Amino acid sequence: MQALDKALAQVGRVVLGKEEQLKLALTCMLANGHLLIEDLPGMGKTTLAHALARVFKLEYRRVQFTSDMLPADILGVSVFDPNTQQFSLREGPVFTQLLLADEINRATPKTQSALLEAMEERQVTIEGEIRVLPEPFFVIATQNPVTLAAGTYPLPESQLDRFLMRLRLGYPDQRAERELLEMNTE
Repeated sequence: MQALDKALAQVGRVVLGKEEQLKLALTCMLANGHLLIEDLPGMGKTTLAHALARVFKLEYRRVQFTSDMLPADILGVSVFDPNTQQFSLREGPVFTQLLLADEINRATPKTQSALLEAMEERQVTIEGEIRVLPEPFFVIATQNPVTLAAGTYPLPESQLDRFLMRLRLGYPDQRAERELLEMNTE
């Protein structure tokens, strides 16, 4: 228990004033689930994901979802090597322990589906070959409110069940805001 308290304290030094959200995120990770953070830009979603990865020494990758992404951009693709006359897999960013799927609602449903399938099955199939994902495999997906900008594809309810938790970070409280300002002026 002391190790978890210490880890929470370390993450709490980076993500200020969000003790309850940090506990929930850690609980989600330890329960082998996935986390969806729905919030406005600049609330610390990326900072939280990166801090968790550093504190727990997890391999970390971030994917910025866009409307022109393809499933292969996440999963990987076979590339032909003319020297060996063979195809070899160039693994995509999904082959990591903690994946930040940033602004998942900006990708098309087909691309969203590729990630959500990997989350559910903890493996991917690329050109008929099954590849198991690393352990642990934890996805933190973020989405900005659909009302914020055009060009978003909201996750349907049938896909939201891939996430163990959904939370919002919200604006920092007055104490945390003061700490943030003081940290940035030193």
